[in-house]
Amino acid sequence: MTLAEPDVAVPVLPRERSGDNLLDGDLALLEGLRREGAGALENGCRELGQVLGTADVIAAGFQANDTPPRIVRHDRSGRRIDEVEFHPAWHRLMALAVEHGIAGAPWADRRPGAHVARAARFIMFAQVEAGITCPLAMTYSCVPALRLTPDAAERWEPLVTSGVYDPRAIPAAGKRGALVGMALTERGGGSDVRAGTATTASPDGDGAWTVDGAKWFVSAAQSDAFFVLAQTTGGLSLVLVPRLDEDGALNGLQFDRLKDKLGNRSNPTAEVELTGARGTLVGEEGRGVRAIMEMIGGTRHDCVLGSAAVMRLGTAEAIHWADGRRAFGRELAAQPAMQAVLADLALESEAATAGALRLARANEQAHAGDAEAELLRRIAAPVLKYWTCKRAPQHAAEALECQGGFGYIEDSRLARAYREAPLMSVWEGSGNVQALDVLRALGREPEALAVLLDEIGAGAGGDPRLDAELTALRSPSLTSGGEASARLLAGRLARALQASLLVRHAPAAVADAFCASRLGDPAGRTFGELPPGLDLGAIVARARPAA
Repeated sequence: MTLAEPDVAVPVLPRERSGDNLLDGDLALLEGLRREGAGALENGCRELGQVLGTADVIAAGFQANDTPPRIVRHDRSGRRIDEVEFHPAWHRLMALAVEHGIAGAPWADRRPGAHVARAARFIMFAQVEAGITCPLAMTYSCVPALRLTPDAAERWEPLVTSGVYDPRAIPAAGKRGALVGMALTERGGGSDVRAGTATTASPDGDGAWTVDGAKWFVSAAQSDAFFVLAQTTGGLSLVLVPRLDEDGALNGLQFDRLKDKLGNRSNPTAEVELTGARGTLVGEEGRGVRAIMEMIGGTRHDCVLGSAAVMRLGTAEAIHWADGRRAFGRELAAQPAMQAVLADLALESEAATAGALRLARANEQAHAGDAEAELLRRIAAPVLKYWTCKRAPQHAAEALECQGGFGYIEDSRLARAYREAPLMSVWEGSGNVQALDVLRALGREPEALAVLLDEIGAGAGGDPRLDAELTALRSPSLTSGGEASARLLAGRLARALQASLLVRHAPAAVADAFCASRLGDPAGRTFGELPPGLDLGAIVARARPAA
């Protein structure tokens, strides 16, 4: 005798999302690419978007993350080499990214919109595996710093802008492409590098400098060269130290261990000792912080891009899941409570993308000599870095919750994204550093605020809530709260900038919902707490991935 099977339908999990083009399936990204001046480069971005949506590339992202790199201490003859060994999937993804211009290639590309197109590619690629974006970000952002010293630029810029991925551990003179990293943080940690840097550098008399000390947090440890902050007789200075000397031996570097990090696990982050490491002074002696900020300005922007990527992945996965699930007799995506959450996730994602691409255009124009774009970049970068990177972890948690228990296991792409999301706030200056930098910019370059308010004001008349916020931001008492209110100010400026971009460029349903839920007094809201009367279905439909 056997028991009868219960007469109930067994729920089926939605199929894995793959096969969609990450550009065409993301209207906010596609429209932003065109709007910010990179429409002529759209087809190249589309080609990459198609590749990144394939199941085997998505699988490569899992493989690179699931098999972290390790250090190989010695070669077969016993010589100390400290080489980093990766899963083949890492090299596959790195080659794909470098060859599609996500590292230094845009600096050698004279076409208008090259840097904006690169930003769009970065957002797409970071959805596959964020670990590879660290070496890409540093190699892209190092070029302005290299250009402070002609000798350094002559030697290294052709390699970092070549568009060729060359992972061979050989001297730079024999390579076709190179990666460049940073070695700033020491055991004391913290943002005050002037007080926390004990590493020293001294001139050798032949034009080179010798560096001695230790760095506690050096990401992309496989890089071919590192910018190192060190104390000199003239003050804190910046030295570019190659990984290998001209004979192929380690250039005074010893990689003690790789960090066991919460996320970003495919990217090797090392503790490094420097003993007699020889390098080139970059910029002026004693102006090391100013010199490295030429690079950090770019890597901070890439943190914004990385956060936008986390949000887009979370939105797309959550909608895809809800479209494929039924609960209580109907499709999950059609249920009002879930629809409110999905719409709110989509709003945050679209706003992050719009802000990130607008910043990319400002960066491109600033480096081309546009003084007004430089002012906008100067203040919009910390404003968006603060707010976008703060929102990403909350967004990732809510998107994961949309998948329920499945979202909490490693088969879900969102478990990895959840671990990744907080990193963008930590890297290149935490929330307090960014908020205080906004105050610093307003104090030293008050004209930057005028440029930002003009940018926000371009949306004036499009929504009364934006108009009211703009009036408040133009008040002389805007900064009266001082450092204790720096975060509040940075967040308001970020939301107003995002609202202006959406009012000008997004569908009415999106702009209306964003202004209704983000301007005024949004304190205490979590995702899904949207006011009544909004067109939630239109918002979700716009954000729905193509497949």
